[in-house]
Amino acid sequence: MTNPLSRRRCRVAAVAALATTLALTSAGCNRGSGGESTASAGPRIAIVTRDFTNPYWAALRDGAMAEAKKQGLDVTVQAGSSETDSTGENTKISALAAQDYDCFGVVPVNDTNVITPLVPVARKNIPILNLDTQISADASKAAGVSYASFIGADNLSAGQQAGQALMKAMGGGGDVAVLQGIAGEQNGINRLAGFTQATQGKVQIVATQPANYDQNTALTVTADLLRAHPTIKGIFAANDTMGLGAAQAVKNAGKSGAISIISVDGITAALQAVKDGTLSGTISQYPYAEGQMAVQACANLAAKKPVPARVVAPIVLIDASNVDKALAAFPQPFEPYDNPITGGK
Repeated sequence: MTNPLSRRRCRVAAVAALATTLALTSAGCNRGSGGESTASAGPRIAIVTRDFTNPYWAALRDGAMAEAKKQGLDVTVQAGSSETDSTGENTKISALAAQDYDCFGVVPVNDTNVITPLVPVARKNIPILNLDTQISADASKAAGVSYASFIGADNLSAGQQAGQALMKAMGGGGDVAVLQGIAGEQNGINRLAGFTQATQGKVQIVATQPANYDQNTALTVTADLLRAHPTIKGIFAANDTMGLGAAQAVKNAGKSGAISIISVDGITAALQAVKDGTLSGTISQYPYAEGQMAVQACANLAAKKPVPARVVAPIVLIDASNVDKALAAFPQPFEPYDNPITGGK
């Protein structure tokens, strides 16, 4: 007959073993939903961007989460509810600033909106990365906020490449319309400046209007522009969603094939449109790689390794000549690029 004390000791041992098993299992499980990675050690990283309904920002999130999984780091990525939702974005930053994060990455809506919610982060000497869109250096300095690094594409160069590609697609010159993003947003300003530099004296820009990086807005704006300027031969859209809206407006007007369109970002729908011939090309800025770089930079900072003050993410023109390679590799760059954070390609 089994001793009752022995049976009790067996039950205690079994419970202890089960608790150990559950603890080991939960250590490898997701810490939560909404963009957090599986992680058990290393720096905790918070990234806040604009709007996940825009595939560009969703790709940045996905790149950050992929790198988090690769390195076993705790990363959360959050966003506002729209491209212009500075209030929602600031609320996310403020909530995360009150938690125990070791590094922050932020993509602002404009050049000043994120500064105030970042003040508590800066006061704790937590490193901050300025991602994708430049934050005002003067306003940041006045608020006591500094940045460990800026990680983003060269938007001036993107605009220049777009201008050169559009002129080639148009056959040299003609009347052009430009769809800007959010009024006053620095990336759009830089893209327009680069485009203007590349095309000055070679094409006639007959109209420049904002369409808020929104596809439906771009469709409406482009339809109006085509009626007001029937001689338009080319359209430069400062991002792909606007480019797709412009392409639909051109199709609706019965002018497919007669008007060339170049946009910026390199999202999947734009790559497919290039393959289908409704877009002449897109300047891919690889937000997936940018998200990876953000996590790599935070990991380096936590390990006291150097991070360059400015990291230029890769950009490349994708047109009919290379779109199949781009689609096959998406969301990763299909060509090697220098990564100064990791010291490799």
